[in-house]
Amino acid sequence: MEKNNTTSWTEFILLGFLSQTKAPAAVLSLLIFMFLMVLSENCLLLYLIKVDSGLQSPMYFFLSQLSIMDICQTLAIGPKMTANFLMKRNVITLTGCSIQLFFIVSMAGAEFFLLGVMSYDRYVAICKPLLSPVLMRRNICLSLTAGVWCGASLNALVPAVYVLLQPYCGSNVIEHIFCELPSMLRLSCSDTSAFQRVAFFISVELLLPPLSTILVSYTCILITVLRSAGKSHKALGTCFSHLLVVGLFYGAAIFKYLRPMSYRTPFQDDMVSLFCTIVTPTLNPLIYSLRNRDVLEALKKLLRKHTIGL
Repeated sequence: MEKNNTTSWTEFILLGFLSQTKAPAAVLSLLIFMFLMVLSENCLLLYLIKVDSGLQSPMYFFLSQLSIMDICQTLAIGPKMTANFLMKRNVITLTGCSIQLFFIVSMAGAEFFLLGVMSYDRYVAICKPLLSPVLMRRNICLSLTAGVWCGASLNALVPAVYVLLQPYCGSNVIEHIFCELPSMLRLSCSDTSAFQRVAFFISVELLLPPLSTILVSYTCILITVLRSAGKSHKALGTCFSHLLVVGLFYGAAIFKYLRPMSYRTPFQDDMVSLFCTIVTPTLNPLIYSLRNRDVLEALKKLLRKHTIGL
C-alpha cells in the first residue's frame, strides 16, 4: 500500500513469515502451544519459589524476576498475533506499535541486566560464602532488581518515543510478526541514519556491562573451584544452567542487535526475534528446573501434597 507525502500512516499491516508460509494455521498452532508453555512453566516456577521454603535464597528471587520478564514478553506478542490471525486483520495502530516495542525492548534489556546480576550473585555465593548474607541481603536484592527494571524501562522509552514521532508516508506494511525497531525504521520517510548509529551504540552499551560482569564473575568462580577441588563439581553444576541461558540469550541478541541494517533481511529478523521472544523463554524454566535438585524436590513435594489431598 502506498500513500502520498502529505500525511503519515497511523495504522500498519503486520506481514511476517506467517503470511508467507504454506501452512500458517499449523505454524500458528505451534507458536500458541509455545506461548502456553512459556506461561505455564514460568507460572509454575513462580509458584514453587513463593510457597517452598527451600527456594527463598537470592538466586531463586532473581530467577522469579526472570520468569516475570519472560511472561511479560510473551503477553506483549502472543495475544495480538493470535487475534490478528483469527480475525484475518493484521492491523496495529502506531500507538499500539510503540507500546508493543516498549515492552519488547524493556523486557530484553531487563534480561540483559538481570543475567549480570545473577552472575554476581553466583560469584558472591561461591567465592564469598561467609559474606553472602550481608552482600546479598534482601534490601540489596530489591535495590538491584529495581535498578534492573528502571534502567531497562528508561532505555526502552527512547526507541518507543522515536517510533511514535516518526512520519510514515510510504508503505505501511511491516514485514514482521510484531512491531520491531528495524522494521519501523525501514518504513520511516525521514532520515534515520543518525538514530540507527545511536541505537547501535546503545545496544553495545546495553550488552557489554552485563557481559563483562558475567565474564569477570565466572572467571573468579572458575579460579575458586579449581583451588577447592572437593567442591568443584557441585559449584560448577549450580552455574551451568545460568551459563547455558546466558549463551542462548546473548548469542541470539548479539546476532540480532549488533548487525548493521544493511546485512539484515526480514526473514532473518523474524527467526531471531522468535528465538529471543518465544524459544528462549520456553527453555529457561526447563533449563533451570531440570538441572536443579532444589526445584525438582519442591515440585515433587507439591505433587505429593496434591496427590495426598486427592
